[in-house]
Amino acid sequence: MKNTNDEPRRKFITRFAAGVVGASLFPNIITAADRKKNYTAMLREKERYAANDQIQIALIGAGGMGTADASTAVTVPGVKLVAACDLYDGRLRSAKRHWGNDIFTTRDYREILERSDIDAVIIGTPDFWHKQISVEAMNKGKSVYCEKPMVHDIAEGPAVVEAQRKNRKTVYQVGSQGVSSLGNEKAKALLKDGAIGKLNYAEGFWARMSPTGAWQYPIPADASPETVGWDTYLQNTTKRKFDPLRFFRWRNYRDYGTGVSGDLFVHLFSSLHFITNSMGPEQIQATGGLRYWKDGREVPDIMLGMFDYPENDLHPAFNLSLRVNFVDGTGGTNYLRMVGSEGSMTVEWDKVTLYRNRNIVDENDPLAAANKQASNSGGSTYTYSRKQMLAPDQTVYKAEEGYKGAHFDHFYNLFNAMRTGGKVAEDALFGYRAAAPALLCNDSYFNKKVIKWNPKDLKVVKS
Repeated sequence: MKNTNDEPRRKFITRFAAGVVGASLFPNIITAADRKKNYTAMLREKERYAANDQIQIALIGAGGMGTADASTAVTVPGVKLVAACDLYDGRLRSAKRHWGNDIFTTRDYREILERSDIDAVIIGTPDFWHKQISVEAMNKGKSVYCEKPMVHDIAEGPAVVEAQRKNRKTVYQVGSQGVSSLGNEKAKALLKDGAIGKLNYAEGFWARMSPTGAWQYPIPADASPETVGWDTYLQNTTKRKFDPLRFFRWRNYRDYGTGVSGDLFVHLFSSLHFITNSMGPEQIQATGGLRYWKDGREVPDIMLGMFDYPENDLHPAFNLSLRVNFVDGTGGTNYLRMVGSEGSMTVEWDKVTLYRNRNIVDENDPLAAANKQASNSGGSTYTYSRKQMLAPDQTVYKAEEGYKGAHFDHFYNLFNAMRTGGKVAEDALFGYRAAAPALLCNDSYFNKKVIKWNPKDLKVVKS
């Protein structure tokens, strides 16, 4: 495989102030990276690879997300999909229609891992298969892109981390694509440069309402024990009679999925940890309920989480609140908002909106005058004086026209690391630290208790 240079990071943003006065007073928030020319984007467009220099990939789990992942992956120059695995025959037929009749298809992922012509695999299976396939793939020398959350249970995390440590020539990346987004990259630089002052609070929200967004995925008409590898599907969990709902709508059930926290909170944790360099919270508490989608599912459609982040060498102590709502009649919304002592920023994958406080001391205010008089007479003095709060400055940083998006960049970073022997931002350890608090939300919700977590040692703290 050929080495390429991904030197200067492409210019992030077109910067503009939306109806503000004084935005130019804060040049320190414009980092050197913003001024670099778009060399990397041009390099990416021009990359060409010979047939024997391609990265050849396989898809394991060809459902909706797996297919979307593979479709994005093959748009990266020098990448070709050569095989697909799924337990439903209809998806294997669809894979051949999508990527060509010459691709290899199978129900048995182990046949994929034995092939010497495959460099990397995309794991798009239900969550409860992530750990086993990840470990076996790395042990077979395959690099891995594993959908989030990295594991189904916190007890599975150390095995994946150890497999990556042991197989140093493989690259492992978890699929929370926001970690590679321009929005998160810009927010990380702004926070470091002091754009919002000292971080003290963050909040995230993710809302959905459509049936497919709430996991009401369609059931194929031909779904049956003959067309679905049901016994293989249940190999590592409770044995049951064939139930197409548990196969095609697996996110609704605790044996296979990780609920709204594992599906969506984990994105917000990943972004927050990337921006702040945090290892995770030390206290986790969640509540919620099943309010609308009463279709037999076992997990809530509304969840709210509260998290305490301890101070460390890289960030101050702060609090986080997260919400997911699958009953949102206003449609889909998601954001991460970070609040500091001097402002706040709302972070999206292709945009960051920065708000900076502007205060003016009113010297004619009676309270300010009283403070001054008390000081002059030797009486008690007060550090407080009333300030007039003006509307905050608002500055918007947007990705340039033609930005291919976080999903493309996440795969580009994976394949570039494979070619250059480099690293990715969301490796197994990062993925575990993002997955753990999301999974512990479920434990808090179902057990109705506060959970203490050691984010450095990655262990539940016994009370």
